[in-house]
Amino acid sequence: MHFHFTGIIIAVCTFLVIGLCHPLVIKMEYYTGTKYWWTFFIVGLLSIFAALLIEDVIVSSVLGVVGASLLWGIGELFAQKKRVEKGWFPMNPKRKEEYDKGKKVKK
Repeated sequence: MHFHFTGIIIAVCTFLVIGLCHPLVIKMEYYTGTKYWWTFFIVGLLSIFAALLIEDVIVSSVLGVVGASLLWGIGELFAQKKRVEKGWFPMNPKRKEEYDKGKKVKK
């Protein structure tokens, strides 16, 4: 019997990439806010483009997953800001003014 591990390797790598992107989004929003969302965009596009050029199935698949996860992370970064504003996650006190901008002041 001969086993083929390609699918399992891609699945584990996908699991790890998604698992790493979640805390990356949380930390990035905490320390820098949403102003560097474009880094997710550029690195995501570059990863997807590289996946198109690489012949190795595993490497190409993982790069595609990284690219898609980073592009998805852009939306999550802005959603994370809203979660912080709702009090679901801690707010960085050094950036408190960024959260107060969008709130209407009651008179």
